[in-house]
Amino acid sequence: MNILEYADRELLAMSVANMLAGELKNALLAQDFASIAVPGGTTPGPIFDLLSATDLDWDRVHVMLTDERWVPQDHAQSNAGLIRDRLMVGNAAAAHFIPFYQDGFDATAGCTQVADDLAAELPISVLMLGMGTDMHTASLFPGSEGLEAALADDAALLCPIKPAGHDIARVTLPAHVLQGAMAKHLVIFGADKRAALEAAQSLPPEQAPIAAVLAGADIHWAE
Repeated sequence: MNILEYADRELLAMSVANMLAGELKNALLAQDFASIAVPGGTTPGPIFDLLSATDLDWDRVHVMLTDERWVPQDHAQSNAGLIRDRLMVGNAAAAHFIPFYQDGFDATAGCTQVADDLAAELPISVLMLGMGTDMHTASLFPGSEGLEAALADDAALLCPIKPAGHDIARVTLPAHVLQGAMAKHLVIFGADKRAALEAAQSLPPEQAPIAAVLAGADIHWAE
């Protein structure tokens, strides 16, 4: 784990976007396509804006989410909407998006449908993660129904998960898929998340799921 500190969030976004672009370009030199997995939420938006303008062979880039709510892509709470509006625009509009939601299936059955296709996308070339103050990452929330299965070394390539207090089912890439990415980046802001990250390093993944994916990651932090 390597912690990189930035003077402000704008500099962080510029640096991370440049790193992601460089890693995608390097991956494309060695293979037919590169895969990038990214989170939803508000934090990655500025990074997506910069990354989408990068000049690279986007038609050979496969984009997927780290996790998703089990709702159609046009639903207001779908993470796919952020990807469509902030990342897959401009130059990056040529990239190929790998959706998780499957119409007509519940989350459990849909995961089985998607997992068969995900095998060809692994290992992930470039991964960007976020983290909550509860030390969750992707949809690996402490106390979630399905967390133990998603943390297992032999977990399916896409796992259903139901965080406590959430009405909408979610799906998530499991810990071993996230940890197995060729390049990993965690982006966090603020003193509270920095403290949570430090606490996670001495806790088991069941209590602090982010701990399962920190090995070899670059941590990008700004106040």
